[in-house]
Amino acid sequence: MSNAKERKHAKKMRNQPTNVTLSSGFVADRSGKHYNAGGKPFQAQKQEPHSGTSRQRQTKMTPHSLPEPDMNEQSSSKLMFKKKGGWKAGPDGTSQEIPKYITASTFAQARAAEISAMLKAVTQKSSNSLVFQTLPRHMRRRAMSHNVKRLPRRLQEVAQKEAEKAVHQKKEHSKNKCHKARRCHINRTQEFNRRQKKNIWLETHIWHAKRFHMVKRWGYCLGERPTVKSHRACYRAMTNRCLLQDLSYYCCLELKGKEEEILKALSQMCSVDAGPTFAAVHCLSGKRQGSLVLYRANKYPREVLGPVTFIWKSEGTPGGTSESRQLWIWLHPALKQDILEEIKTVCQCLEPVRSTVDIPSPLPTLSHEKSQTEMTDEKIGKKRKRKDDEENAKPIKKIIGDGTRDPCQPYSWISLNTGIIISDLTMEINRFRLIGPLSHSILTEVLKAASVHMGEEDTEETPHRWWIDTCRNTDSVSLHRRQEAIFELLGGITSPAEIPAGTILGLTVGDPRINLPQKRSKALSNPEKCQDNEQVRQLRLEGAPVECARSFIWNQVICKSVTETKISDQDLNRMRSELLVPGSQLVLGPRESRIPILLIQQPGKVTGEDRLGWGSGWDVLLPKGWGMAFWIPFIYRGVRVGGLKEGLVHSQYKRAPSVPGDFPDCPAGVLFAEEQAKNLLEKYARRPPAKRPNYVKLGTVAPFWCPWERLTQDWESGVWAQERSSVGSSPSGEESDLRRYEVPPAPTPSAEAGTSVNDPTESEVMDTECQDQTGTARVTDQGVSENHVAVTSGQLCVLRSRKLLKQLSAWCGPRSEDRRAARWAPSRGQQELTREACLALMDRFPRALVWVSLSLLRKGSPEPHTMICVPAEEDLLRLGQDRQYCGPQEPRHSDPFKSVIRKQKEKKKMEKRQNRGCAAPEGLAAGLPEARQEALTLGLWSGALPAMTSHCSRALLGFVTQGDFSMAVGSGEALGFVSATGLLHLLSSQPAAERGLVLLRPPASLQYRFARIAIEV
Repeated sequence: MSNAKERKHAKKMRNQPTNVTLSSGFVADRSGKHYNAGGKPFQAQKQEPHSGTSRQRQTKMTPHSLPEPDMNEQSSSKLMFKKKGGWKAGPDGTSQEIPKYITASTFAQARAAEISAMLKAVTQKSSNSLVFQTLPRHMRRRAMSHNVKRLPRRLQEVAQKEAEKAVHQKKEHSKNKCHKARRCHINRTQEFNRRQKKNIWLETHIWHAKRFHMVKRWGYCLGERPTVKSHRACYRAMTNRCLLQDLSYYCCLELKGKEEEILKALSQMCSVDAGPTFAAVHCLSGKRQGSLVLYRANKYPREVLGPVTFIWKSEGTPGGTSESRQLWIWLHPALKQDILEEIKTVCQCLEPVRSTVDIPSPLPTLSHEKSQTEMTDEKIGKKRKRKDDEENAKPIKKIIGDGTRDPCQPYSWISLNTGIIISDLTMEINRFRLIGPLSHSILTEVLKAASVHMGEEDTEETPHRWWIDTCRNTDSVSLHRRQEAIFELLGGITSPAEIPAGTILGLTVGDPRINLPQKRSKALSNPEKCQDNEQVRQLRLEGAPVECARSFIWNQVICKSVTETKISDQDLNRMRSELLVPGSQLVLGPRESRIPILLIQQPGKVTGEDRLGWGSGWDVLLPKGWGMAFWIPFIYRGVRVGGLKEGLVHSQYKRAPSVPGDFPDCPAGVLFAEEQAKNLLEKYARRPPAKRPNYVKLGTVAPFWCPWERLTQDWESGVWAQERSSVGSSPSGEESDLRRYEVPPAPTPSAEAGTSVNDPTESEVMDTECQDQTGTARVTDQGVSENHVAVTSGQLCVLRSRKLLKQLSAWCGPRSEDRRAARWAPSRGQQELTREACLALMDRFPRALVWVSLSLLRKGSPEPHTMICVPAEEDLLRLGQDRQYCGPQEPRHSDPFKSVIRKQKEKKKMEKRQNRGCAAPEGLAAGLPEARQEALTLGLWSGALPAMTSHCSRALLGFVTQGDFSMAVGSGEALGFVSATGLLHLLSSQPAAERGLVLLRPPASLQYRFARIAIEV
C-alpha cells in the first residue's frame, strides 16, 4: 500500500481486535517451512503492519534471496494471497503458506476465541461518546439523543440503557407551575441579598442593571453609562429638558449637639479665606445649603480631605428643641473614611454608642442555607409536601439600605466632654437629582402635597399615627399649607436658576404611585402658571422662608415608620384591579402613605460670565425604601436617566472639579490617579508595539498620570535659582525681574537618557504607582534652590484662596480687549502684575497648583493628560502675523530604551536555552533574580523622570484632567491644573495684548494648539 492508503486502512482498523493467541496450532518459520500438526501445538502468525513500499521491496527481493524449493512443493504449498495494494508477504518478507492438514477441534477452538474477542470489541465502548455519536455521519438523524427509535434496531437496546442513567436524564420542571411562578420570590430575594455582601446595591439597582453598563466603584454597584447611544441626548436633556440621576451612594454624616460646640470643632477644618464656612448666616438658619472644602485640623491650605455640602436643621422644627442643633454633611464615598475619622477627632467623639439607625436584618444563616439546598436537591418534578413548621416560617425580607453593615460595629459615637453625637446615615436617605429647566414641571406633576387628616375619619385602622398627631396641631397644618403654596409657585418659574442657590424647601407628599399615568408622557411647562405676581418675585429674590425648610425627614423615628408602613406594589395593583371603573383614580383615604421629603436647589454653573445657571436643578431627599416608588413616576414624566459619565460631563460643562479625580492634593484623589494609571497601563500593554504610540519618541514622559509633585518642584527650584543669580548680579535689584527668567533649553533625549540607560539600577518600568506624587522625586538642582526647598518644605496644595484667585483671574485677561476692567482693577483692590506681588505669592505658595479652564482658539479636541505648555516668542509672533496659524510641532525624540529592550530579549532567550538542560530546582533558582528585575516596556519612559519643564521644546506648565469637544460653545474645552509659579512666569513674560495664551499637546501627538487660559471664581 501507499502511505495514504496505509493511513486510511489503519484508521478504519483502529477499533478492530488484534489477533488472538491460541492454545494450539501451527507456526510458520522464517524460511516458509511448517511443523506438521500431528497433535503438536501451533500459533497463528501475528501480522505486523508495514508500509506499502517496504512490502513491495520485500516482494521483489524474495526470488533472489531465498533458495528455490522443489517444483512439487512449490505447486502444492507455496500459495500467495493477493490483496488490495499488492501481494501480502509474511513478517520477514517470506510468503506464508497454507498447512497441509489441521485438527478440527483445535481450529474451531481458536476461531471461537477470535469471535468472542470480536463481539466484545463491538459491544464495549472504546470512548466516552454515546451510542448515537458513534454512528457514521450519513446514518445520523435529528433528535437521536432523546428518541431511541430513530437509531438502528441493533443499537436501540444499548441506547435505552444509557438513557435510563441519572446523568443523562432530562431535568423536568414542575407541571403545575409556569415560568414566572417557578422564579420563587423568596429564593430570588435571598439570592439578591447574598450578592450584596461585598458591594452595596442602590434601590434602583435592578432598573439600572437592565439599561446601564454597571461598574463597581467605592464599594457600590453603580451605572456608568446607558447601553444606548445617548451622549448628545443627555446634553439636550440637561440644557432644554430634564436629566435624572441617582445620588443615593453619597454618604451622610449627622452631628447632634449644641451649636457652639459643633461650630467650634468644625472651624478647625475650614477657613474663611476659601469661602463661607459652617457658620454662614443663611446656612446656619437652615434656609440654604452650603458647600466647602475640608482640611485636617489647623492644616489649611494643605492636607485637604475633600469637598462636602452641608444642611443645618431649621430651628423650631416639630419634634426638636431649640438647644440641640442637627447638621447633615453630605460627601463622596471615596472621602468618607478620612473625613469621618477627622470629625471624630476634632469633636472628641471616641466613645461608641448603640446606633439609632435601623440596621438591615442579617443575611440567612448557614442552617437556613442548608435547608434551602436540601429542598433543591430533591427530585425535580415531584410535589413537595408542606411541613408544619413552614406554614409559620417568616419570608426573607429584602435588604433596604446598606446590606454590608456589620451589626457588631458601631455607627454612632458620642463625646463625653462636648456632648456631640456623630451618626453615620449612609444609605438611610435616598437622594435623586433633577437637572434641567423642566425640573419644576416634573416635580409639580409627580409630587402632590399630602391631604390633611380630618377628625371624622376612623383613626384605628390608620397606620400613620405621626401624621394624625401633626394634623391635630393648627400651627403644623398652617405650615403645611404654606409649604404647599410655595411648592405650587415653582410651576410658574421657568428655570431653577432663577431661585437663589441652595434654597431648601420641606414638604410632606402623598404616595406618587397613585398618580402614575397609564402611559409615558413628557411634562411640559404650563404658560398659564407663569405669573409675575408679588409672591413669585419674592420667591425669586429671597427663596423660601426659613419656616418652610422644616421637614419630618430629620426625625429618624418617623422615617422608620414611613418605611415600615409602605404599601407594597402587589397590594396597590390588587386595589387597582378591584376598581369598578378600570383606569380611574385610586383613593386610599387615611391608608395612603405620607412621605416627608426635602427639596434642595442646585445652582448649576456659578463661575465665569457665560452660561450662568446652566445645569441647575433640584435634589430630592427621601426616606429609605421609597426609591423606586418615586423613580418610576419620574421616568413616566419623560426624564432621561444618566450615570457616572453623565455626571462627569455635567461637572465639566459647569467648569467645576469632579470628585475625586480633580483633587490631586487629596488622599482619595491620589488613590484615584493610581488606579486610573494602572488601568491605562494595562490597556496599553495589551496592544502590540506596532499598534500603540511610542510615547518616548513623542516626548511624553507621563502619558497615564500627572506628576504634580515633580512639576511644582522643578518650577520652584528653577525660579528661585534664577532669582538668586539675578539678585547677585544686580545688588540693587532694579534690573532683576521675572521676565528675565527663561526655562533652560531642552537637552537632547539621548543625552538625557544616557545615564539612566547605562545604569542598570535606574532602568525600570515607568512608575505607575505615582511615587513622585508621594514626594519621592529628587530635585536635581543644587545650591541655594535646595536650601530654599528645605527651608520652606512646601507640600503640594491647590490654591483655593478666593482673594488670590481673583487676583490671578484679573492678571490672566488681556489688557487690550478689556481696558475698562483694567482701569477698574486698582479701585476694586486688585494689585498690578509686579515683581513684588509675584514674589510674595510664590513665597507663600511655593508648590501650589491653580485650577484653570482652557478654550481652544482653533480646531482641536483636548483629552485627559494633555500637556499645557508655555509658548515661545516666535510662536506668538507667527500667531500675530497669521491668525489661522494652528501652532508649532514638537521635534521627534529618539528612543534610547529600544536597544536596551532588544538586548534584554536576547539575553532572556539565551538564558532559556541554557536552562533547558538544567534541572528544575536549578532553573527556578536562576529565575528568581530575573523575576525581581522588571522588564522595560517599549514606548514608555523608564527610570527616574527627567526635568519636566525642559524635556520638550516648550516648557511644561500643567496637565489637563477633563477635556473634550464642548457642545455648548462648539469648540474644544478643557479643565486642569497649572503650577502657580509657572503661571506667574507665563503672565509676566507675555505682552499685555497676548496675555493668557498657552499651548496644548495631547500625549499621542506632536502638534501644539493655541488655547486661552482663564481662572473663574
